[in-house]
Amino acid sequence: MGSRRTHEEHLRLLREAGGEGQQLASLRSPIGLDRGVRTPEETAVSITAEIIAHADGASGLPLSLRTGPIHRSAAAGTLPAASTLIG
Repeated sequence: MGSRRTHEEHLRLLREAGGEGQQLASLRSPIGLDRGVRTPEETAVSITAEIIAHADGASGLPLSLRTGPIHRSAAAGTLPAASTLIG
């Protein structure tokens, strides 16, 4: 967690320690969806929502902006359900 500046500093330190390529590219910060959060609980929901959306290959956009089916079938997805990746 942290600001974009903190993330860049962490990446610099990881590069100096030998981190490279895909390892560093997989790190994401700042984390969480843009929800206008104000409390630690809202921050936790925002971060959890981003993790689930990413794990399920979803966009994280409001459903009102999507076209087509709201729910994707499990067979259509290329990634395992988030519930199998978290916890």
